[in-house]
Amino acid sequence: MINGINRKKSLSVFRLSMINIIAIDSLRNLPTNAANGYLLISYYIIAVLFFLLPCIFITAELATNYPKTGGSYVWVKKAFGEKWALVAIWLLWIYNVVWYPTILAFIGASVAYLVDPALAQNKMFMVLVVVSLFSIATIVNCFGMKTSSLISTLSAIFGTIIPILFIIGLGVYWVYSQNPLAIEPHAQNFIPHVKRLGDLAFLVVILFSLMGFEMSSIHAEEVKNPKRDYPRSLMYSSTLIVVTTILASLAIAIVIPKSQLSLLGGLNQAFLYFLSNYHLKFLMPIITLLIILGGFGSIAAWVIGPTKALMIAADDGLLPKFLGYRNKKGAPVVVLIIQAFIVTILATLFLAFKSLNTSYWLLSDLTGQLALLYYVFFFATAVKLRYKNDIRSPSAYQIPGKNWGMWVCGLSGILISIIVLGLGFLPPSNMLLPGATLFHETILLIGILVFVSPPLLLYQYAKWKKNKFA
Repeated sequence: MINGINRKKSLSVFRLSMINIIAIDSLRNLPTNAANGYLLISYYIIAVLFFLLPCIFITAELATNYPKTGGSYVWVKKAFGEKWALVAIWLLWIYNVVWYPTILAFIGASVAYLVDPALAQNKMFMVLVVVSLFSIATIVNCFGMKTSSLISTLSAIFGTIIPILFIIGLGVYWVYSQNPLAIEPHAQNFIPHVKRLGDLAFLVVILFSLMGFEMSSIHAEEVKNPKRDYPRSLMYSSTLIVVTTILASLAIAIVIPKSQLSLLGGLNQAFLYFLSNYHLKFLMPIITLLIILGGFGSIAAWVIGPTKALMIAADDGLLPKFLGYRNKKGAPVVVLIIQAFIVTILATLFLAFKSLNTSYWLLSDLTGQLALLYYVFFFATAVKLRYKNDIRSPSAYQIPGKNWGMWVCGLSGILISIIVLGLGFLPPSNMLLPGATLFHETILLIGILVFVSPPLLLYQYAKWKKNKFA
């Protein structure tokens, strides 16, 4: 019984795995990943061992032991109290808000390839596309989850899964046909170079591409055998996501040299190159439309999702009442409007730099850093809850190794989150103009302070208001 509603335990491992793949697998990260070449493999090995696996084990334990609506907000509140629960859930929301302009710019580059590829480097065009598409996504979500979830599911299948499998197939055939490669598989190309430490900043984006598995916690009680099947679904879906992401990214890297790669339009560049060489260029408009559909589906899926936990915080009195307003469809209209305003402001960053790659990188980097701050709370919460004297369900999953297993997972996740967050302040080569390192670091630091401060201030206001009218 959940919230007074009986739920049938009818969710199979396959269905839950597909839910994870649809929600997390994305085309947006492929060009950025491709910029790393074969280093991508090393980066993903690090990310999987020290971040993804701990995240999967912890998600399985928390989701099956505490399967309540609110997910990480409820978990952090249980572990550290309502103040830090508000901070954590605010970070979950705001890092998605900062992420929206990047996925929208990615869509904008695809729109440009339909009209005129030169527009993919036009900053004003990009800003107009970002603001327009997000406005549409906001309006769609004002009609409630039923409409947005249908759009996101269909677009994920046709706009993400099909294109990602298609470009992998094109890449495999390219190698099989012994065509020339833009990057050669030499041993030194698989190992990070100490003289280019800044390139390790790409780990921020790598980790970000693996985030979000804890969002499936809302489905934990719908699984037939949660102790066995829920962690299985996480392992299966994460394996597929990692493998397809690496292969699709390398498919781009082997045909588009790094010096010519656009972080926004790299996927379109690769498709155009492949299809032109295979005399299939007539398929390019169809592929581009599918990419646009997939990107918009990602937005439709996430625009309203993270606001749900904010609504719970508002219901707890930790946020001003007007932020908790919902329309007749249950959509948090006020928060959706605020999101749209912030996205519009962030979109103007594309006008601030000469290179769209630089603007895109800064927003992607800031997104990843805010997300990593959230995951520090996530991993610390798991360790703290292991020592709580709560009654555990016999059907719930528990990380092997008793408390030692939890400490290994928790500390591993916390340490890599903090280390990669720090590495994010190092500008990768070719991302900024010479001498702009300090400006890059300042922008990121200011961004973090600006976006982390509000929940602390709002909590103090809520506490003052409560004491005043007590």
